[in-house]
Amino acid sequence: MKQYSWRFLFGILGLLTAAVCRADGPYHFIKEIPVGGEGGWDALTVDSSAQRLYVSHATRVVVIDLANDTVIGEITNTPGVHDIALAPKLNRGFVSDGREAKASLVDLKTLQTISKVDTGPNPDAIIFEPGQNEVYAFNGRGQSATVIAADSGKVVTTIPLGGKPEFAEADPESNRVFDNLEDKSEVAAIDTKTHQVVNRWSIAPGESASGIAVDPKNHRLFMGCDNQLMVMMDSTSGKVLATVPIGEGVDGAAFDSGTQLAFASCGQSAAVTIAHEDGDKLAVVQVLKTERGARTMALDPVTHKIYLPTAKFGPLPESANGERRRPPMIPGSFKILVYGMDQ
Repeated sequence: MKQYSWRFLFGILGLLTAAVCRADGPYHFIKEIPVGGEGGWDALTVDSSAQRLYVSHATRVVVIDLANDTVIGEITNTPGVHDIALAPKLNRGFVSDGREAKASLVDLKTLQTISKVDTGPNPDAIIFEPGQNEVYAFNGRGQSATVIAADSGKVVTTIPLGGKPEFAEADPESNRVFDNLEDKSEVAAIDTKTHQVVNRWSIAPGESASGIAVDPKNHRLFMGCDNQLMVMMDSTSGKVLATVPIGEGVDGAAFDSGTQLAFASCGQSAAVTIAHEDGDKLAVVQVLKTERGARTMALDPVTHKIYLPTAKFGPLPESANGERRRPPMIPGSFKILVYGMDQ
């Protein structure tokens, strides 16, 4: 865990206290990183040690150098890419290719694909679990998790989940992987040694959670739910400890151990709800204004910056027969929004 000076810690506490009394709060807009190109996006991942940001974009992963905030390369041939997992010590990246039912194994130095591994239908979230040196690809339509050995790239096993998986987080110290089962409004706890689902906990009053984040030190889970709640759960017992309101269209979540802040990014509300964890209590300290479409996010735990992808959109087209339509993305407008706090 990163060490902080007393001056820095007292500064954080001061910012959090002040946020209760003012509308802006500790986080503010820093800049946007232009990316361009066409097509949609999903998740993104920070590698703090290499100062890189990996962003899903249509059929590729865009790689951004965070030292100067510029695009430096791409991982290509990742059709229907959803998510990226990193194992920096192995120099490996893992990409979920949703349209292929495969995961790409990538050399992080060259950004070239080493091989592809078969998964279940529509792999979505993907994470690296360092305790067992394994990768978990969560298959949306397959309602399962494909476990892959990170070093060999071989499938270890497939774990049935009994529900549609969404984002997941690993807690190596407790030998657990936690995954949201969106259609069941539950969180599944997987034992990483036995590859068995050992608990399924209701997230009520939360419903249909997407993003999930973990505080391993204090054994807390944070889930962004479709009914506009952030749920804080005890990760050892499954007890829901607290909830706070969030915006519409939540997808991403994050937790910063250095500041005890939990985040939920909401694309329809164009906002990130930021809450402070204090024991069994959770309190909103800021509703950070972003831009419409910024529904996923990544946190750099070293700099405490957060990154959200979005684009510019045209007018909402008229609906026909009550059909729901989305505003068209303006070509070439894809970008990353960067927010941070004064230190």
